Amino acid sequence: MEGNLIKLSKGLDIHLQGKAEEKKIQLKSNGKYALVPDDFEGVTPKVVVKEGDKVKAGDALFVNKQYPDVKFASPVSGTVREVVRGERRKVLCIKVDADAQQEFADFGKRDVGSMSGEQVINALLEAGLFGYINQLPYAVSTNPSVQPKAIFVSALRDKPLAADFEYEVKGQEQDFQTGLTALSKIAKTYLGVGVNSALKGMNDVVVNVFDGKCPAGNVGVQVNHVDPVNKGEVVWTIGDPTVVLFIGRLFNTGKVNLSRTVALCGSEITSPAYVDMLVGEELSTLLSNSYDASKSVRIINGNVLTGKPTTKEGFLGAHTSEITVIPEGNDADEMLGWILPRFKQFSVNRSYFSWLLGKKQYALDARVKGGERHMIMSGEYDRVLPMDIYGEYLIKAIISGDIDRQEQLGIYEVAPEDFALAEFVDSSKLELQRIVREGLNILRKENA
Repeated sequence: MEGNLIKLSKGLDIHLQGKAEEKKIQLKSNGKYALVPDDFEGVTPKVVVKEGDKVKAGDALFVNKQYPDVKFASPVSGTVREVVRGERRKVLCIKVDADAQQEFADFGKRDVGSMSGEQVINALLEAGLFGYINQLPYAVSTNPSVQPKAIFVSALRDKPLAADFEYEVKGQEQDFQTGLTALSKIAKTYLGVGVNSALKGMNDVVVNVFDGKCPAGNVGVQVNHVDPVNKGEVVWTIGDPTVVLFIGRLFNTGKVNLSRTVALCGSEITSPAYVDMLVGEELSTLLSNSYDASKSVRIINGNVLTGKPTTKEGFLGAHTSEITVIPEGNDADEMLGWILPRFKQFSVNRSYFSWLLGKKQYALDARVKGGERHMIMSGEYDRVLPMDIYGEYLIKAIISGDIDRQEQLGIYEVAPEDFALAEFVDSSKLELQRIVREGLNILRKENA
């Protein structure tokens, strides 16, 4: 079903060096996998396996303590090697050594056309995939007890160096359609795509075309422009469209297949390309020989705006579509730095001469370039936040803990990622995504 064309004027595209070429590199996995509960925001894990247990791909490794129906499936069949715990016995990850011959738990093929919404939800719960669906308010992994007013899927990835979903979905359109049809049984489903998308003709959903700069692909921005969330309402969100493929594969094959196409990108990568990996796969095989190991680099699980720092021993995140490697910047020598015209540095305002160069691609590093300082009400957040909210006032209300004010200013509509660009341009150098996440967590406790 064709929806609307929605044009967004605010936002910012950051052109970085090292975009992945549309070719795939073949990887032989080293057999080490781990599922990380922190990848699922708002979930308190309860581990349901012990060290030495045998699991099949699709068997639960942990469940959500608050909603034990919500299981999280193992990406591979093999032996549980270790449950890694941190401070106060917090579960950091559950490691599984994969079998040479993979076995899958069989959940049975289903014809989604004849299923009810409840049957779809139960099938996703049983197969340990339901926890991949998020919700607004609070931007957390959702729970099955609340009926959403709508479901939003964004198939537009527009963050810097983001993996192109149109490339990933080629040849898997059938699974994508099945996943969308399944979601549409639960509630009215909206699909957000880019202007030149090949996915405009998808059935059973309302397709909205977003024309604008980053963060037009953020699912929260799309919700804000199509059907905003008011207090007391819940919408389910899938900002990571590969999850729809996971859902479609489950119904078309009866198996849990957590394979995703990941972009290996960034200015430090010698030949940026795509690779197929499973959720939770160790990154060491991907990263060996892919960059100059003598340099100081920052490896990011995700994109440069919202990803988390990791190492070669890290594991592919549940919602990660890019592994980005950029210079750390701790060895950058900037003699007379601020005096020079700085053609190689990117700036949002015209303090560097680089604005003359148009759409040049930059090799930015991980430095903050300045210390935290008082917040200046300059409207700089609003220029990169294409939502109907006052970003600076909302951040102030969160910092001061004024819950009534946060509600009036639209906190139920935002996710931390919506402030990623504002954090990038922020001259006060505040950690806006962290501030928003803490604010949402407090509110969630208050309203529980």
